[in-house]
Amino acid sequence: MKVFAPGKLILSGEHAVVYGQPALAMAVNRYVIATAKPHILPGVSFDLSDLAYQRRLSFSALSLLKKRLKKNYERFIQGDFKIYDVLQKPFELAQVALMLFVEMLNIKLTQGIKIHLQSDIPMGCGMGSSAATILSLMHAIAAHLEMDVPHDLLFRLGLQAENMQHGFSSGLDLRISLHGGCLYLKDGETFSRAIPQMKMFLVNTGTPETTTGECVSAVASYFKESSIAKDFSSATHALDQALQKNHWEESLRAIAENHFLLTKIGVVPERIQKFISEIELQSGAAKICGAGAVRGDTAGVVLVFTEEEELLKLLCENYRYEILPVMGETRGVHVV
Repeated sequence: MKVFAPGKLILSGEHAVVYGQPALAMAVNRYVIATAKPHILPGVSFDLSDLAYQRRLSFSALSLLKKRLKKNYERFIQGDFKIYDVLQKPFELAQVALMLFVEMLNIKLTQGIKIHLQSDIPMGCGMGSSAATILSLMHAIAAHLEMDVPHDLLFRLGLQAENMQHGFSSGLDLRISLHGGCLYLKDGETFSRAIPQMKMFLVNTGTPETTTGECVSAVASYFKESSIAKDFSSATHALDQALQKNHWEESLRAIAENHFLLTKIGVVPERIQKFISEIELQSGAAKICGAGAVRGDTAGVVLVFTEEEELLKLLCENYRYEILPVMGETRGVHVV
């Protein structure tokens, strides 16, 4: 059995969602695919092909790893560590997710197990690869053990793991990957929306130099010392209404306003600001689709609304950006 966990796009509400403001997001047809099966050797054998990581660890070694990472996270909360000091290697996210799941459910693994993870979600580019990794792995273990684990428990455990990666996760990526479709999140509640039918494109500007956790920490002062959170809320509400009405011009205005606010908090590099300005000159609109970056020239994926596909292709060639084909995904994490 293979477990597929979809990635996501935040259409509006990045960063502001961490502070209780609404967000609009949808699942997309890019996935982390996980399998878990018995293995003749004891312990857990990890095969994380996208990270070129293969290693077998004993259960006691994994338990010690989890304790170290939890202690690191506590030091981050206390202000002694930066968030990138918590998980020091990319593969540790899968390992701590496994142990959180096993220990919380008091699972006794008496035989060896092999876990394989593969992804076509660009890592660190704002498409929810961390959440999809966590959920696909936990769901694969549950399927392997023939356990029926409720979504709310998967979410709570996933949030603990994702906090170690991002610092203070809003849980948005996990909700989208769990449930699929398009969701409007407001005041802790989720409301289903139809997947937008408007012509949109994803442009990959490259993996940011800074992590999501670093960006969240860097912009915290804007949300604590100004009314910008309410401005984000208004932009998200406007886009939600425009998409429900399938109104092109209103959607463009809401996307442009969101881009303006993201630029204001300092997570849109100058080169990408210039790229988006050229899209706006072509009667389109665009915005980063994730945490962005607080240094460097790359910021993950950019969401583009435009009717000028050929002009966009030429522009991406000039900037040496890649256009990623993507569609909405109605299914959340699922077994095939």
